[in-house]
Amino acid sequence: MSNTYIIKVIDEIDKDICDQNTLYLYKNEKEISMQKHLFKQYALDQWMNDVIDKLEFYEPTPIQAKVVPEALRGRSIIGQSETGSGKTHAFLIPLLNQMNEEESFTQFVFTAPTRELAIQIYDEVKKIMKYAEKETTWRAKLLIGGTDKKRTIDKMKEPPHIVVGTPGRILDLIEDGHLDIYKAKSFVIDETDLMLELGLIEEIDKILMRADPDIQVLVFSATISEKLQPFLKKYLDKPTYVKIDDRIAPERMEHRLISLRHRSQSDLIYEITKVIQPYLAIIFTNGKERANELSESLIEKGINVGLIHGGLNQRERKRVLKDIQQLKYQYIVATDLAARGIDIKGVSHVINADFPKEESFYIHRVGRTARAGLEGTAISLYTDDDISLVKKLEKKGLSFTYYDVVKSEWREVKPWNARQKRVRHEKETEKKAWQQVRKPKKVKPGYRKKMKKQQQNIKKKIGRNQFKK
Repeated sequence: MSNTYIIKVIDEIDKDICDQNTLYLYKNEKEISMQKHLFKQYALDQWMNDVIDKLEFYEPTPIQAKVVPEALRGRSIIGQSETGSGKTHAFLIPLLNQMNEEESFTQFVFTAPTRELAIQIYDEVKKIMKYAEKETTWRAKLLIGGTDKKRTIDKMKEPPHIVVGTPGRILDLIEDGHLDIYKAKSFVIDETDLMLELGLIEEIDKILMRADPDIQVLVFSATISEKLQPFLKKYLDKPTYVKIDDRIAPERMEHRLISLRHRSQSDLIYEITKVIQPYLAIIFTNGKERANELSESLIEKGINVGLIHGGLNQRERKRVLKDIQQLKYQYIVATDLAARGIDIKGVSHVINADFPKEESFYIHRVGRTARAGLEGTAISLYTDDDISLVKKLEKKGLSFTYYDVVKSEWREVKPWNARQKRVRHEKETEKKAWQQVRKPKKVKPGYRKKMKKQQQNIKKKIGRNQFKK
């Protein structure tokens, strides 16, 4: 029988009061308390294990557990997982572990579809460099549009060991002869499905044509579409395919539908704001014009909302993102591409002012909440035109509940197909009842009437039994 221990975290130990059934952890001795992390199962250098301690990671996430050992073996990888799964460190940890600071050429290239995502990856690279005490020996460069190109070139007198950036700026510097990635060991494409949607795969293609044909390529995406297959076959030779979590949406999420009926979106969302208390809510629209209109209308109603979409210039986007990080807004109106291009933490609610036009967009939208095992709520306004997509999502396993907001309270209502469900249920009960009717051996006058009566009694009995359930 195994022993049970009490764990106590202490500053120092007094041997006179030690209990043999207590495991004491020193606050000031990391080798006891911190270095028990499970990344030690991989062949990482000791300095990287120390970095993981400082990052306060203990157990690899599912995507990290699959990707880290394969990346260390030099395999090309296609990684498919939901947003917020820890994939950034799934490639940073094994690749940066192989950094050779004595070599002066560019060794790793990390690409992202938007400036914001590139900045987020770059920040994590800088954090690892800081914890590894490599800030003066490793050279990392952030290459994104919207920055002074000449200043960037002036700072690249020596080739950067690590390049993080957007495809356009990286390709621009390669074509101008200011960046050479031919000797790079690894090339990462993050949010590849968004790269495809934004038309950036062609630029990635042109960049990789200037790299060593045997370069290790790691592709990460929430979805892998058929349109990506020619690109993947061209650059990934016998890749390791990693798919994490088949769930269509996070488990700890509630999906509520509210019929718009005769009301305006802003009026209904204003009523919704009276019955929810979000930490942060993203309100999605189909297009930037609708986003502008909705945000203006909500501001007129006294709701302090942020606005983010592709039509904002770089300075405006930066300001809004800073305001979001400083929790100046409780609500953000956003479009699909803008929201997928940034990592917004702490989203408790997603509100679809416009129901999306495709299943994948619904999944990406609601995936902004209920991350890392937390709970989340998706509230979607819908019209009759959206029913076909609701049906498709239900067939894929999503369960919707139907509500309305009446006098500043949630009220559960009948679903759009309540009558259809009732009719279908009645038909099924009718059929079951007839199957249980005993057919007479001999046909006598009035037998049809007797069978019908018997069928009606059985039908009532089935109904009572179902009610008991």
